[in-house]
Amino acid sequence: MTFELGAYSFGVAGKNLDGEVVTTAQAVRNMLEQIRLAEQVGLDFYGVGEHHTATMPVSSPAAVINAAAAMTSSITLSTAVSVLSTDDPIRLYQQLATAAIVSGDRVEIIAGRGSSTESFPLFGYELEDYDRLYADKLGMLLAINEDERLTWESPFRPPLEGALVVPRPDRPIPIWLGTGGNPGSTVRAAQAGLPVSYGILSGTPQRWGQMGALYRQAAEQAEVDPSRLKISVAGHGFVERDGRAAKARFFRHEQAAYAAHGRFAPLTWEESAPNYSPGGMVFAGDPKEVADRIIDLHHHLGHMRHFFQMDIGGMPHAEVLKSIELLGTEVAPRVRSELAE
Repeated sequence: MTFELGAYSFGVAGKNLDGEVVTTAQAVRNMLEQIRLAEQVGLDFYGVGEHHTATMPVSSPAAVINAAAAMTSSITLSTAVSVLSTDDPIRLYQQLATAAIVSGDRVEIIAGRGSSTESFPLFGYELEDYDRLYADKLGMLLAINEDERLTWESPFRPPLEGALVVPRPDRPIPIWLGTGGNPGSTVRAAQAGLPVSYGILSGTPQRWGQMGALYRQAAEQAEVDPSRLKISVAGHGFVERDGRAAKARFFRHEQAAYAAHGRFAPLTWEESAPNYSPGGMVFAGDPKEVADRIIDLHHHLGHMRHFFQMDIGGMPHAEVLKSIELLGTEVAPRVRSELAE
């Protein structure tokens, strides 16, 4: 196994060199530039997230992935995550199957319920159906991936009998279950033999190691082939040569993002410092510290991929590019050397 490193984004509308927030169109172009650079500096993975806001305007990950598939040659491209509850599994599969064909089978899907709910009113879904929609649509997506003919009964759409779903890539698309660490979702992934991708913003390596143990135990009880089990981690991270400056810069932008969306109460640096330090889950620092902390988490969790959101809270695009470069040229070689099998 080669441990994989990468980045992900929701197409955050950061600031330009003049300090002005860029347009939503420029945010999409910035993401494509990030993907191109990530491949150039040797990163393995880039994830395209889904939101539907002015500050996070990449609402169609599949469209961005198709564009990126045509301009890259080696990097793995994935949704991160597809908000499956409010998407059409057939259309999602068709769009990403096309990208898989264009890319030479470098496309994956991380399917989740989503950390926000703005897509529900936008596409006419009821929040009371949150869990049932996800379970039904995940089952449909998995069935489509297995066979080009789909037969499906659902309370949310007319039934299908032997419906043809094309195009078909040369191999099935790897589908991961994305979760913020819900034990039920962890067990669901294990029992289905699905790789699991954890969105991690807080906690400790020890706590996440327990979640990984739950995943493996549930799979063993379900008699799932261990070779099907994989764990990846998506989280916040930022790399500068000056580790203290990296923490200060990222903390300002992380708190700005939380304040803008009202999801978390603003914190002082003193309150946040443990999460930015060894034993925490925000991986901001110099290349050596970030590499050492990834390695430590791996020893607890056993994950095979770690990818970071860097462009948060109006972070200038130029700073994001510098961080991606350091992740690829300095962090990745340290991690791979230590974890090489």
